[in-house]
Amino acid sequence: MAQLVPCLSLKTFTAWCNSHLRKAGTQIENIEEDFRDGLKLMLLLEVISGERLAKPERGKMRVHKISNVNKALDFIASKGVKLVSIGAEEIVDGNVKMTLGMIWTIILRFAIQDISVEETSAKEGLLLWCQRKTAPYKNVNIQNFHISWKDGLGFCALIHRHRPELIDYGKLRKDDPLTNLNTAFDVAEKYLDIPKMLDAEDIVGTARPDEKAIMTYVSSFYHAFSGAQKAETAANRICKVLAVNQENEQLMEDYEKLASDLLEWIRRTIPWLENRAPENTMHAMQQKLEDFRDYRRLHKPPKVQEKCQLEINFNTLQTKLRLSNRPAFMPSEGRMVSDINNAWGCLEQAEKGYEEWLLNEIRRLERLDHLAEKFRQKASIHEAWTDGKEAMLRQKDYETATLSEIKALLKKHEAFESDLAAHQDRVEQIAAIAQELNELDYYDSPNVNARCQKICDQWDSLGALTQKRREALERTEKLLETIDQLYLEYAKRAAPFNNWMEGAMEDLQDTFIVHTIEEIQGLTTAHEQFKATLPDADKERLAILGIHNEVSKIVQTYHVNMAGTNPYTTITPQEINGKWDHVRQLVPRRDQALTEEHARQQHNERLRKQFAAQANVIGPWIQTKMEEIGRISIEMHGTLEDQLSHLRQYEKSIVNYKPKIDQLEGDHQLIQEALIFDNKHTNYTMEHIRVGWEQLLTTIARTINEVENQILTRDAKGISQEQMNEFRASFNHFDRDHSGTLGPEEFKACLISLGYDIGNDPQKKTGMMDTDDFRACLISMGYNMGEAEFARIMSIVDPNRLGVVTFQAFIDFMSRETADTDTADQVMASFKILAGDKNYITVDELRRELPPDQAEYCIARMAPYTGHDAVPGALDYMSFSTALYGESDL
Repeated sequence: MAQLVPCLSLKTFTAWCNSHLRKAGTQIENIEEDFRDGLKLMLLLEVISGERLAKPERGKMRVHKISNVNKALDFIASKGVKLVSIGAEEIVDGNVKMTLGMIWTIILRFAIQDISVEETSAKEGLLLWCQRKTAPYKNVNIQNFHISWKDGLGFCALIHRHRPELIDYGKLRKDDPLTNLNTAFDVAEKYLDIPKMLDAEDIVGTARPDEKAIMTYVSSFYHAFSGAQKAETAANRICKVLAVNQENEQLMEDYEKLASDLLEWIRRTIPWLENRAPENTMHAMQQKLEDFRDYRRLHKPPKVQEKCQLEINFNTLQTKLRLSNRPAFMPSEGRMVSDINNAWGCLEQAEKGYEEWLLNEIRRLERLDHLAEKFRQKASIHEAWTDGKEAMLRQKDYETATLSEIKALLKKHEAFESDLAAHQDRVEQIAAIAQELNELDYYDSPNVNARCQKICDQWDSLGALTQKRREALERTEKLLETIDQLYLEYAKRAAPFNNWMEGAMEDLQDTFIVHTIEEIQGLTTAHEQFKATLPDADKERLAILGIHNEVSKIVQTYHVNMAGTNPYTTITPQEINGKWDHVRQLVPRRDQALTEEHARQQHNERLRKQFAAQANVIGPWIQTKMEEIGRISIEMHGTLEDQLSHLRQYEKSIVNYKPKIDQLEGDHQLIQEALIFDNKHTNYTMEHIRVGWEQLLTTIARTINEVENQILTRDAKGISQEQMNEFRASFNHFDRDHSGTLGPEEFKACLISLGYDIGNDPQKKTGMMDTDDFRACLISMGYNMGEAEFARIMSIVDPNRLGVVTFQAFIDFMSRETADTDTADQVMASFKILAGDKNYITVDELRRELPPDQAEYCIARMAPYTGHDAVPGALDYMSFSTALYGESDL
C-alpha cells in the first residue's frame, strides 16, 4: 500500500523517535544524518517491536550502511507493511522526504495499527477510544484528529480521566487554548513519560492542525494508559450483566402493572355481573340485556387479548431469566397467572349466570305483563257487570208490586242468580291471576291485591244480598199466581246466550303469547272450531228473538197491559243483536291477529334455521382447528421455523374466519331481539361458539409463543435441530395423555431414557440406547434414581410447584446443563478489576468506569462494605454480584 509522505513537524518526529530510543540509552539529533548508517533505525525497530533484528554491519562504507537499512526495511516488510518508492539508497543519501515517509510507516504499523476498539479500524478505534474517555466532559467533543484538539481540553480530559490528581480540570477555560495545551504537554512529559511532540503555538496558530501529528501524539496517550483497558473490559462485562438485569426488571414491572389492571377490571366487573336486582319493566330489562351485549362485544374482547398477552409476556420473561441464568420470576401474591385464570373463571361463571338471569327475568316480566293485562280486562268486565247490582238487590219494589210483578221479580231474581253463578268462574279467575302475580313478585301487586280484594268483598256482598232478596220474594211468592212463561223462557234462554256472547267477546279480545308455530296453530284450530259453532249460535239467537216476538204478538193480539220491559231479565233483543253484531265484527279481527302472529312465528323459525345452519358449521370447525393445533404442537414435522410458519398460517386462517363469527353474532342478536329462547335445530348456543372461539385464539397464540421460546432457547444455547427433535420425541413418548406436560414420574423416566444419570452425577450424560436394552440395563444394575437430585431438578423445571413439567421447561433444563453463561464469580472478578483488586469499590470508581445510568443503578442497590479494610463510602460489590443471580437477597 503506497505511503504518502506525512506533513509531520521535525519536532514531532524527533520526539517520538527519542521517546523509544531513550529506552535503549541513545537519542537522535538530526533526522537525515542519524538514520543514514541504519544502526539507530534497526535499534528503534528492536525497541518498539520487542524483537531482535539481524546482526548489523559496523563498517563505515556505503555498502555497509545500505545493508543495515535494507535489514530494517526487510523487517518492516515482514510485518505486513508494503513499502512503495522507499529504498535504502535514499535513506543513506539523507533524503528527508523518504526518511519521514519511512518513519510514518513505522508509526502507523507499531504505534497505531494495533489499536482496535470494538472491531474498528486503527484510526476509527483510536477516535472511538478518545470519544469514550472524554464523554463525561461536557465541553469536550472529539470528532476528528485536527480541530477537535485545538483548545487543548481534549488532551487535559484524557489525562484527568485516567490521572485526575495531575490536573485541576475545573480551573481550565475553553477560551485559553495555549494554557490548556501547555498544561497537557508539560504534565504528559513530567508524569506520563510522553515527550513534547507538538508545539502549542503551532496548533493554535494553524487553521487545521496536522492530523497525523495529532494521531501520533494521541497514540502515545493510548499506550500510556493501555493498562486501563482491562478495567474498560471489566466495565463492559458489568454493563452487559446490568443491562440484562434492568431489562428483566422492566419486564417484571410491566407484568405486575398489566396483571394489576386486569385484576382490577375483573374486580369491578364481577359485582356488576352478580347484581341480580330485577327491574319492574320490560324496557328496563331489555336495556340491561343491551348493556350486557355491549360488554360482550366491546369491553370483554380487549381484556381477552390482554389476558393472552399477559401469559405470553410471563412465558417470555421466564425464558429470558432462564437463558440469562437468573432465578425464575415470582409475581407478587395474588398476581400469578393461575390467580388471573381463577379470577377470569369467576368472571365467566358470573357472566354465564348473569345472562341466564336476564333471560329468565325477561320471560318473567313478559308473563307478568300478560297476566296484568288479563287481570285488568277481566276485572273491568266484572266491575262493569256488578255496577248497580247492589242497589238493585236492595230495592223494596216488591212491596208495592202487583202479583204478576212479584212473580216477575222472583223469576228475574232467579235469572240474576243464574247470571251470578255464571260469573263465579270469572271471579275465581281474577283471584287466581292476582295470586299468580303475587307469586311472580309483580311490582304493582299492592294495587292488584287491593282491586282483587274489593271485587271479592263486593262478590260476597252480592251473594248475601241475593240470598236476602230471595228470602223476601219467596215470602210473597204464595201471593203470586200468574207468570208469563214466555218472558221466563226468554229470560232463561237469553241469559246463557248473553253470557256465551260475553264470553265469546272476552275470548276474541283476549291477548295471547306464543313461542312456536305449533302453539299458534293450536290457537288457530281453536278459533276455527269456535267459528264452526256460529251457525248454531245464530239459530239460538233467532229462537230467543222469536220468543220475544211471540210475546209482542200476544200483547198486541190480546191487548195485555204490560208496564215496562220484560220483568224477568234486562237483556233486550237490541242488546242481543248488538252483542251478536259485535261478535261478528271481532271474528275477522281475531283472524287477522292470528294470521299476523303465524307470520311472525314463521319468521322466527327462519331465524332459528339460519342461526343453526351457521352454528352447525362453525362449532365443528372450531373443534377441528383445536385438534389440529394440538397435533401440530406435539408432532415434529420440519424445523421449528417450519412449525412456526405453519402455526402462523393457521393463525391467519383463524383470524380470517372472524367475519363468520361476527355474522353469527348478528344472527344471534336478531334471535334475541325477536325474543326467541330455544332452537331445536342445533345444540350449539352463541355462548358455546364464543367460548370455543376465545379458547381457539388463546390456544394458537400460546402455541406460537411456545415455539418462539423454543427457537429462542435453541439459538441462545446452540442446540441443533436434531437435538430438538430428540428432545421432542422423548417428551412425546412419555406424554401418554397428550396433554403437553409430564408428571414427575413421567419426567424422571424421560430423563433416564435420554441417558441422564440422576443417581450419580447431574452433569453426566451416558449416551442413548433403545428402550429394551435400557430397561434390561437398569434391572441388571439395580438402578435407583437419587431422590435428592431429582428433587433439585424438579425445583428447576417446576419452580411454581404445579406438579407438571412443560416442554419449554424440559428443553431449558436439557440445554442449560452444558451452557456457558455469566456467573456471579465472573461478575465479582470484573468488579475487582474496576476496584483495583480491593474487596470494595467506591462511588467515584463506579461513576468513572460505568455509564451514568448503570453506575447509579449499582450505587442505589449496593450495600455498604463492612470489612476490616473499609473506608468511608465503600460499597460491597460481592453481595451485589451474588444477588444478581438469586444466590442472596438484592
